[in-house]
Amino acid sequence: MTESAQFVLDFGHQPGFSAADFLVADNNADAHGWIMRWPDWPSFALGLFGPAGCGKSHLAHIFCERNGGIVVPATALNSEDVPRFASHPAVALEDADREVDEPALFHLFNLLREQRRFLLLTGRDAPARWPVRLPDLRSRLSSIPVAAIRSPGDDLLEALLVKLFADRQLRVGPDVLTFLLPRMERTFDAARALVAAIDDAALAHRRDITVSLVRGVLQAASDAPSSPESSRHDE
Repeated sequence: MTESAQFVLDFGHQPGFSAADFLVADNNADAHGWIMRWPDWPSFALGLFGPAGCGKSHLAHIFCERNGGIVVPATALNSEDVPRFASHPAVALEDADREVDEPALFHLFNLLREQRRFLLLTGRDAPARWPVRLPDLRSRLSSIPVAAIRSPGDDLLEALLVKLFADRQLRVGPDVLTFLLPRMERTFDAARALVAAIDDAALAHRRDITVSLVRGVLQAASDAPSSPESSRHDE
């Protein structure tokens, strides 16, 4: 086997979801403030929305870390499990703007409110704009306060790249970051995918992460055909 065709062994990496790991910046300060002000909310529920990978999942984990709640993917929500989920002090329901069991969400919403517990709903759009069919659920979602996370500026994007590399136990020089920033798609999801691709390339070719290696990764990405948007939830 030649050196240019090495198998890549993926040992995985663990993203940091603690409050200390969250990068507060202008684009997310309001949303972060809402989470840190809990339980001093005007409602038992909050809608948290923003683009893919912007940090909604991180804030959901911080929220539940503060109150002993549980993080639940919306795809796991069903009527049978609602009482069990609602037995926790709070529920953070992730990606609730996608396919969700509407009767189960309606039941969860009502049960948490009756029991004076808390609900955090995350999605890519504000809850009032979700394609909900049940009129009563749509009315409830439209009534809750919301917090938005916007796309990142240069400072946050650079800090995010550093964190993503650090989550994979990788260190990169400032020259690599300076090269990357003006050449990458300026979204959270793109940053995550790019760091993963750079890590894979470094492992496959047994090379340090340099500007030369990064240039090759960017070139390969630009030459590749576009693929459907990932369905993974946000970090």
